[in-house]
Amino acid sequence: MNSVGEACTELKREYDQCFNRWFAETFLKGERAADPCGQLFRRYQLCVQKAIKEKDIPIEGLEFMGPSKGKAESSS
Repeated sequence: MNSVGEACTELKREYDQCFNRWFAETFLKGERAADPCGQLFRRYQLCVQKAIKEKDIPIEGLEFMGPSKGKAESSS
């Protein structure tokens, strides 16, 4: 599946490959070490955020999962 932004599709593929490899080869074997794909995910996330702004896709009211969600709720 392609990404929301054409420029982000290759980053998505790279992240998906990294995550699937980590999940199958590490996580499912009981190793709960940090996800080595975090940096790839952040690059992909920034690309998607930029594409959403460029395409003027309304995202108000949508809930997103991720590290910043918990921080925002706990700081209220």
